[in-house]
Amino acid sequence: MKSVIALAATTLALAAPAFAEGDAAAGEKAFKKCKACHTIASPEGEVIFKGGKTGPNLYGVVGRVAGSEDFKYGDGLKEANAAGFVWTAEEIVTYSADPKAWLADNGYAAKSKMSYKLKKGGEDVVAYLVSVAPAPEMEAEATEEAAEEKSE
Repeated sequence: MKSVIALAATTLALAAPAFAEGDAAAGEKAFKKCKACHTIASPEGEVIFKGGKTGPNLYGVVGRVAGSEDFKYGDGLKEANAAGFVWTAEEIVTYSADPKAWLADNGYAAKSKMSYKLKKGGEDVVAYLVSVAPAPEMEAEATEEAAEEKSE
């Protein structure tokens, strides 16, 4: 388990520089295309961006296990969840551009309820999503575990 968390944290750290160029302000505007299905609301109930409920809440999606929100996912994301796949900024951009292709390319059933394809602006949307949510807990946990392993 420790190695999975450490791997996920490393992946997040390596993906972050590639998406540092995303513009959160532009992402907020682009997210309007996503709000028909998705909302962004904190666990405390603060609604950051009011949207639909036909898609999962995207608060804290970067660093979260795929398919882990309370939502009825398609078979592909159910399989990704069972495999413990953790969303990175890069993977969200790729997934949102073509969900079925991303699922197939990653060995999951190419069945997704997400019909919209965000061909442009994915980096900006991810920058916005990251800007409105805290750093993924698993990243902090992995950093702590790595420090513990070094001290042993």
